[in-house]
Amino acid sequence: LFLAVCAVGIGGTFQYGYNVSIINSPTQHIHKFLNETWTSRYHEKLNPDLLTFLWSVIASVFSLGGLCGALMGGSMAIRLGRKGALLMNNVIAILASILMGLSYPTGLFELLIAGRFLIGINSGIGFCVQPLYIGEIAPKHLRGGLAMGTSIFLTGGILTGQIIGLRELLGGEKYWPLLLSSSCFPAFAQLLFLPWFPESPRYLLIDRGDELSCAKALKRFHGSSEYRREMEDIQRESSALDGEKPKKPWQLFTDRGVRWQLITVIVMTMGQQLSGINAIYFYATYIFEAAGILAEKIPYVTLGTGACECLTALSCGLLIDYVGRRYLIIGGYLLMTLWCTVLTFSLTYQALYSWVPYVSMMSIFAFILSFGLGPGGITNTLIAELFVQSSRPAAYMIGGTLSWISFFTIGMLFPFIVNGLKQYCFLVFLLECSFVAAFIFFVIPETKNKSFLEIKKEFHKLNFGRNA
Repeated sequence: LFLAVCAVGIGGTFQYGYNVSIINSPTQHIHKFLNETWTSRYHEKLNPDLLTFLWSVIASVFSLGGLCGALMGGSMAIRLGRKGALLMNNVIAILASILMGLSYPTGLFELLIAGRFLIGINSGIGFCVQPLYIGEIAPKHLRGGLAMGTSIFLTGGILTGQIIGLRELLGGEKYWPLLLSSSCFPAFAQLLFLPWFPESPRYLLIDRGDELSCAKALKRFHGSSEYRREMEDIQRESSALDGEKPKKPWQLFTDRGVRWQLITVIVMTMGQQLSGINAIYFYATYIFEAAGILAEKIPYVTLGTGACECLTALSCGLLIDYVGRRYLIIGGYLLMTLWCTVLTFSLTYQALYSWVPYVSMMSIFAFILSFGLGPGGITNTLIAELFVQSSRPAAYMIGGTLSWISFFTIGMLFPFIVNGLKQYCFLVFLLECSFVAAFIFFVIPETKNKSFLEIKKEFHKLNFGRNA
């Protein structure tokens, strides 16, 4: 089970985290490449406004690709299987790496844009299909910890990208094309290791009706003496679904039986993206400078933020099946509310006392730790648990689509929010975190150690009234 999580993670959410972080290091070098390419092609200097536009396209087309990938991921998982979709997804990553690697020697910045779009599609599909596979292979007493593999590999990808993007490694002027095309290595690793593992047993029995392959897969994952309990659980779910075909995303919006599960996915997905985590990273450089850290040392301090997220994802993975989902995610949002308050005050009085910038710096790390311990890790885990087999791929398509739209929107609007509200922007995030914590407290039941059918019964009361 552990090795299967590693095999799907390396080519799944690892790619998402890795490709989000590696684009930051070579910003200046890509600007120079755009200028030189434009001058040699059109024999005139590139207009600064057009340069800014081209750079923003290169940076943000990744989100557009992610949105397309999220819309494709659920359908691929149904048609090709969870494992088949992940293996096919690596072809997209390898093609993207080739295009980005060729952009500099050929002098075609258009290849860079196309490559970033394709690697976005790869990340969108991986972000959708990986938690589906992990959620379906895990026994219920280990489901939370194994599902945290999604978050652990995502944060591990961010940290790896930050390390490899240092100017001493591939972040220098000579090697930035290699840096952008290095995402082919996780793709090759998954193509090498994932074929050794079986397809999702739930997919094999419920979607394909292949009981023999399901039993073989369960024996591989759970051992020949322990697999029967899981087999019975899958058979019960299959009987309850009674041959129901996988649903399309729009069918979930008209199905009263999943109304509150769907509202939960919408609130939690948007809540995660709009919680202020992007604001923290935006403000980090300014706060580190105010604390007296030299500009050339800031990339190394930023590694600390990546290490923080990675550490909390690992901690959350160890705690989730003991503490439960509700306590961790509510606690995470309430702690983020507290740190938003502290940051608002410390940034307001930054210039008054020499020690205040250090309070801001401590708050940044504390906010990231709180995010990783709750919303960062558990959101995806819960989406897998709230739906039965026929609705789960469509739910991930909806969640993924909302996540990428929110990610893109906050990226576009955030600079204007910061410029308009300054440090008071954290008051907006404070209100948002408080609202999501209250929603989870009143709506979401604890899902620890419960089968998918038991969780569905819990929501039945909400969806059809207490007397149903």
